[in-house]
Amino acid sequence: MIKHTLFVCKSCHRSSEERPKNPPFDGDFFIDQLNGLCIQNFSPEELEIQPVGCLWACSQGCVVSICCSEKPTYLFTNLTPEPSAVALLEFLKMYINSSKGAILWKQLPELLQSAIFAQIPPIKL
Repeated sequence: MIKHTLFVCKSCHRSSEERPKNPPFDGDFFIDQLNGLCIQNFSPEELEIQPVGCLWACSQGCVVSICCSEKPTYLFTNLTPEPSAVALLEFLKMYINSSKGAILWKQLPELLQSAIFAQIPPIKL
């Protein structure tokens, strides 16, 4: 089974709000929500949620990256924890079930269509 990784910036905060000086940040809440949803839908062999300190898009709200070997990597920005977690779950189901991982923009959950920042081609080893 191929393993997929969802990187979630744990220091992210909505760009429309003033960032608190100390955690928890929106990224922390987002990770908790994603863990809860993904545990119910994917095995640990299929998907790993990996919190990261920063994805260098601090002015872009909550940021996640989804990758897998030989599939494109997707970067989503300006996410909000509550509604975005459900939309990401929908996307992850499509991505994990796709042999090549190429998801058309029009197939993305509507909330993610405006949040897609990049689709990075896969690395062929």
